[in-house]
Amino acid sequence: MDVKATHGLLRALKNLPDPRMERTKRHRLEDILAIAICAVICGANGWTQVELFGNSKIKWFKKFLALPNGIPSHDTFGRVFAKLDPAAFEECFMKWIAALATASKGRLVAIDGKTIRRSLDVAGDKAAVHMVSAWCKTNRMVLGQIATDDKSNEITAIPKLLKLLNLDGAVVTIDAMGCQKKIAREIVEQKADYILQLKGNQNALHSEAKLLFDKCLRDDCLGVSYHTAETTNGGHGRVERRRIWVTADVAWFAERKKWKNFKSLIRVESQRTVSGKTSREYRYYIATLPAADDKDAAKLLAYIRGHWGVENNLHWCLDVSFREDECRIRQGNAAENFSRLSRIALNLLKAERTCKVGIQSKRLRCGWDHDYLLKVLTKKI
Repeated sequence: MDVKATHGLLRALKNLPDPRMERTKRHRLEDILAIAICAVICGANGWTQVELFGNSKIKWFKKFLALPNGIPSHDTFGRVFAKLDPAAFEECFMKWIAALATASKGRLVAIDGKTIRRSLDVAGDKAAVHMVSAWCKTNRMVLGQIATDDKSNEITAIPKLLKLLNLDGAVVTIDAMGCQKKIAREIVEQKADYILQLKGNQNALHSEAKLLFDKCLRDDCLGVSYHTAETTNGGHGRVERRRIWVTADVAWFAERKKWKNFKSLIRVESQRTVSGKTSREYRYYIATLPAADDKDAAKLLAYIRGHWGVENNLHWCLDVSFREDECRIRQGNAAENFSRLSRIALNLLKAERTCKVGIQSKRLRCGWDHDYLLKVLTKKI
């Protein structure tokens, strides 16, 4: 590996605190991290596979790693990552991202959570790890992630994640779980805009929004001005039509002032036709973005559609290409830290766009081709 490879990601991890006692250190932490990152990029989905990868590539690794006692065992990888401080690991991860990613104005940052299902430890009375991630559509990358506390949920994790992110000029989208006054205030204080989905957890506001738009459609909005936009796409026998109604007339809402910079109320209709059968779903949102004309409505619809990119571009990739839901790593902090390794690998693989194949095929090529692996490791996101 040339010096560029260690200059970026591996250098960012250099200051990660080693959780081991000095007398137990047979392998350097930087060697363990480098092997684990390369192994996960190349297809490893557990510690046994990480060890096997390391031993298979030991001649190559010896070109740039010390390896005073060879390749660590899978038990060593497991113990180290179980003890590694997730907060410190995340801090290093985000420093790396901040150095590489360009923060553009109006970028979409989608916040969403995902449970690593097989991390549930019944014997140890430990809940499955639930990771809340921030996905940037513009850069097609994970900006940060944080695990929810045991016996807690996304409501407590989201504010912690938001504080770690650079949100200046961004548009933050969150589903109904994150529709909280504290979260809205945190986003605005970081000089960002929000689009938050309404559901039963904000029952009064949700009911008023639903009643308003029902009357708009039936009674010509009773004098309330609104704007619309729609998109239609499809394929493989499926047609999807989405339409948005948005109004800036929100002064009459009783709780309006409790929501920081609340400017727009939104309804989105999703109509899906498959094999001649049509279904409809209605969703409601509040936003800090303007709703002055149909162009604003179209922008809002694009942001709302873009939010679901976190499912297709992050969660789906982690499940299908990285088989995250099948991962049985459970000891200590290992499940959370291995999930972070997967997200590091996904960021790097998505950033490398000269090879026009899927993530799984890119992982295979990295394992086969050292030059391509170096290209992925040194790619500027």
